[in-house]
Amino acid sequence: MSVSQKTGGILEKSGTQHDIPETLIPVGDLQGQKKLQESLSIITDREGKYLTFTLDGEEYGIGILKIKEIIGMMPITSVPRTPGYVKGVINLRGKVIPIVDLRLRFNMQSIEYTDRTCIIVVEIEGQDITCTIGIVVDSVSEVLNFKNEEIENTPSFGTNLNTRYILGMAKMEGKVKILLDIDEVLQTSDFATIAEPA
Repeated sequence: MSVSQKTGGILEKSGTQHDIPETLIPVGDLQGQKKLQESLSIITDREGKYLTFTLDGEEYGIGILKIKEIIGMMPITSVPRTPGYVKGVINLRGKVIPIVDLRLRFNMQSIEYTDRTCIIVVEIEGQDITCTIGIVVDSVSEVLNFKNEEIENTPSFGTNLNTRYILGMAKMEGKVKILLDIDEVLQTSDFATIAEPA
């Protein structure tokens, strides 16, 4: 089942264009302008549709535009000398796809796979290459549309904790869903030798 089937073939991404007042940026400070524009772009780009899924009882979300399809578990071929969270590779319609157990990537306890365990096939982008990778999750929930005002910035957990992989925290019905930057979670450099270009 592909995500496009689940969402009726309509993949939307909404956002609001904002202008930065010129009085806030010194004339000729091109680097400052670029940084402000990039920061604002990240905030506005968070609005849109997310595929939500569960890991260890918590809910996470990945932007729908990063999702290629959802498949059930299938035979995985182990690859020697890869990180522990890389389960191996699968043959998906003639294409070799690396498989990452997201529980292990986040240092969670490993569990036995069930009939609800799914592989979400995502496309990640690096500096030099774009790769297709499958991530194993406990179960897939639903596609939700979050507006900017429903997404909070990631709180500070201390200087030694890297949270760049978190886009934000989405609030819905008294609960919080963690929105992931999948490009930060799965960096292409970790899979360059076993992944085919997308």
